[in-house]
Amino acid sequence: MTPDFDLSGRVAVVTGGYGVLGGSMVDGLAAIGARVAVLGRRRDAAMEKVAELTSRGCEAVALVADVLDADALRSARDELLATWGRIDILVNAAGGNVQRARTDTISIFEMPTDAFDEVVRLNLHGTVLPTLTFGQAMATQRRGAVVNISSMAAMQAISGVMGYSVAKSAIDNFTRWMAVEAARKFGDRVRVNAIAPGFFISEQNRGVLVNPDGSFTERSKTILARTPMGRFGSADELNGAIQWLCSDASAFVTGVVIPIDGGFSAFSGV
Repeated sequence: MTPDFDLSGRVAVVTGGYGVLGGSMVDGLAAIGARVAVLGRRRDAAMEKVAELTSRGCEAVALVADVLDADALRSARDELLATWGRIDILVNAAGGNVQRARTDTISIFEMPTDAFDEVVRLNLHGTVLPTLTFGQAMATQRRGAVVNISSMAAMQAISGVMGYSVAKSAIDNFTRWMAVEAARKFGDRVRVNAIAPGFFISEQNRGVLVNPDGSFTERSKTILARTPMGRFGSADELNGAIQWLCSDASAFVTGVVIPIDGGFSAFSGV
């Protein structure tokens, strides 16, 4: 039998859906038929992404909410249910590091604790809250797919990003925990998985990876030396796994974290 990747008629929510990676995930889901809700704090950016999608004949709406604001998320969920009547997919693409929490140029003992709290809240709470909010609709339907975003930083120590690493490690555990909870209590058609991207250049990390003249920084060179494919990923290279995990092609898959990293996690460096 041919695996069923078709998402026609299904309703997908992508948090951070107008960023470099999140925006590409939105495009990938819309390309195989999903109706997509682009969720984020910036109304103008969300509306711009929606306009781009609708100009291509896709169905899309903007939802304005902060992933750390439970009340705003509930309002967004209710608005979407009133518009399209169901929620089938949630991709938790919102997240990223916080510059003040980096320890590249300071001692770990000098890192501000409030910066640590901020990066953990953004990446952990900013996934847990949307999952509990939109996942409730999936539990009621007894059908739905959640895809979280982990990181290589969850698998091994990557210098300078302790808070981010801690949060992404927690995402791995939350993914497994929520997968078990959902399947046991709401049935085998409610699934929770994650992808763990390797290194991709986005607007948020560009200053760390690319010099003003366009050349790679020393950190980039170290990363590429540890990546067997010898290059950074492009945003659309995440979409195949996202599409698979959101579709019936992965109907018996739950609780997994899939590396998409050019071989980074497989290589010892020797």
